[in-house]
Amino acid sequence: VQLQASGGGLVQAGGSLKLSCAASGRTFSSGAMGWFRQAPGKEREFVATISWSGGTSYYADSVTGRFTISRDNAKNTVYLQMNSLNPEDTAVYYCATSSNRNMWYNRMAQYYDYWGQGTLVTVSS
Repeated sequence: VQLQASGGGLVQAGGSLKLSCAASGRTFSSGAMGWFRQAPGKEREFVATISWSGGTSYYADSVTGRFTISRDNAKNTVYLQMNSLNPEDTAVYYCATSSNRNMWYNRMAQYYDYWGQGTLVTVSS
């Protein structure tokens, strides 16, 4: 399985970005997908996850109401729409895929099988 994240960049506080993660190598629609992020000097943290059907999603408290995760199984792609960005959102964002059907556990990185290379999001104040 290969995951390619893209869409990162430099944006001013209050702005928006949309990240994409394209998957290849296996049946994309059978796995949950997640976004995590890692800021400089900090541990990787959960951002959002979406079930294989797209019907269930969870968000970290810090992004709820500002970020939206979605997926297009026909395109083998998962998205993260990020609005109202603030400097605390600055991080490398990683997408990952999980074969775990329990979406509650998919808030934790240990349940993910494959990871993309990450895309850098920088929010200036």
